[in-house]
Amino acid sequence: MLSTFSVPSVSSVVNETNMNLLIKNGRVIDPSQNLDRVCDVLIENGRIAKVGNALKADGHTVLDAGGKIVAPGLIDVHVHLRTPGQEYKEDTRTGTASAARGGITTVCVMPNTEPTLDRRSIVEDVLQRARTADAGGEGNGIKVLPVASVSIDAKNKQLSEMADLKASGAVAVSDDAFPIQNAGFMRRVFQYAKTCDLVVMLHCEDTELTHSYEKGGGVMNEGVVSNELGLRGSPKVAEELAVAKACAIAGEVGNRIHILHNTTRGAVEQIRRAKAAGVRVTAEACPHHFVLTDEACRGYNTNAKMNPPLRAQDDIDALIEGLKDGTIDAISTDHAPHAAYEKEQEFDHAPFGIVGLETSLALSLKYLVHAGHLSLNDLIEKMSCAPARILELESGTLKEGVPADVTIFDADESWTLRAAELA
Repeated sequence: MLSTFSVPSVSSVVNETNMNLLIKNGRVIDPSQNLDRVCDVLIENGRIAKVGNALKADGHTVLDAGGKIVAPGLIDVHVHLRTPGQEYKEDTRTGTASAARGGITTVCVMPNTEPTLDRRSIVEDVLQRARTADAGGEGNGIKVLPVASVSIDAKNKQLSEMADLKASGAVAVSDDAFPIQNAGFMRRVFQYAKTCDLVVMLHCEDTELTHSYEKGGGVMNEGVVSNELGLRGSPKVAEELAVAKACAIAGEVGNRIHILHNTTRGAVEQIRRAKAAGVRVTAEACPHHFVLTDEACRGYNTNAKMNPPLRAQDDIDALIEGLKDGTIDAISTDHAPHAAYEKEQEFDHAPFGIVGLETSLALSLKYLVHAGHLSLNDLIEKMSCAPARILELESGTLKEGVPADVTIFDADESWTLRAAELA
């Protein structure tokens, strides 16, 4: 899949398996090969054939990428496409269109659907929907990879058949949206996942402290802003305790875990210590969490209501430091759309969630690269190469012979986001 992100006009071109294309004169950045130079990329039969200077190819479509960045296709490991069962919020067509506009060529879709992605038939259904959308020209060439539930009906009582789920196409398992509370069950999840060589993607939250899934529970960060607004807050320690528990159990079991949407300084420090101790843990941060603080909730702005919530500036500083020193491995979106009328309620009653596929790259460029925190090479590593390594995907590189997932974008052009123009 070739996604050209040349803002303000953004387009994507579906990369058919027989696509023959020569991308000329772009600044090719591929951290997986320590590559950063102006050169050409030759694609033949949908695969990278060669990266080099002054390449020629008869009969190939030629795309001049002069002045643009040419990178391995971006991968988002944390996306809610709402399919099956909640298509009134989002569907495969609109979700993959959003990804294509944002330069993202692969999305990993989370299991909190209706029904839950907890059995082979539902995983296969998600994959078939994506294939059907592509065949009908509505899939936008985006790869859709299912992340299955760790438990039946996401109730964290009975283990899902992880081996069967992996065989059916699941690339990971997760408790996202329904965080595991029982340490004994978490240990059994980790043990089974280890035998299947599946990474467990974890939403770390102690719900006894947040009550965020109950009426009257926490709806935003606990702090000065929540007190002034009269809203019940979710304390940072709820995330930090859950991260510590997950890392401790993973250290004992020896399996791979991935901590989703980190938001607090304490959580970053827990992950840093766990890595130093040899725990097989990776972690991600989302643009909304390293760009916005809980001040965005003022005016009872439900667009800023999400779980985990927006935190304080000190937490943003810690996330950025974690991205810089490698504690935070990847950038994802936690893209979680809702119908407009659902968000147009009182803050207490509106659902958690924010969209992010179309803005993730642009926000990361502005607030990380242009702000001097990360280089372009670092950003591409965290949005493409590292996600591919975490899930052991073939993509995330421009090495010869791999499928030609390529993102092209202008790193300096400015644009204005308008809600009415979102896919």
